[in-house]
Amino acid sequence: MSHGARTCVVGAALLDHPERPTHLLAAQRAYPPALRGLWEFPGGKQEPGETAHDALVRECREELGLSVQPLDEVTPPDEEGWPLAGSAVMRVFTAVLQGDSEQPGAVTAGEDHLAVRWLPLSDPAQVLALPWIPADLPIVAALLEQLRR
Repeated sequence: MSHGARTCVVGAALLDHPERPTHLLAAQRAYPPALRGLWEFPGGKQEPGETAHDALVRECREELGLSVQPLDEVTPPDEEGWPLAGSAVMRVFTAVLQGDSEQPGAVTAGEDHLAVRWLPLSDPAQVLALPWIPADLPIVAALLEQLRR
């Protein structure tokens, strides 16, 4: 957590390969009703005393039953993270599957999501055309830019 009572949310930009990614995993929200059907990075709230990486690993295990290895942060506009509603901020990290969940095809939606989908990074327009949660869209654009470098 950072300064004061800020809520920190972590998100996983799950890639199919650490050095030469070709696909990004997106998850379709099941709830709340206002966000149902929109796409997001899997993740959730960072608990007190937890590092951002620990929260990311825990959330991916809880939401998707996946074991992940966090890699690099998607550079936010300021050190606090990406602004969300209220005083919340989001930090997004690229990550890859590890251990027994190495098969990208084996990823299935948990109860928090209607669907999960591997998006081809070779077609950024297709990735950006997905109906993302508004707060995630600038992060998706920054991620695509970061991966292109």
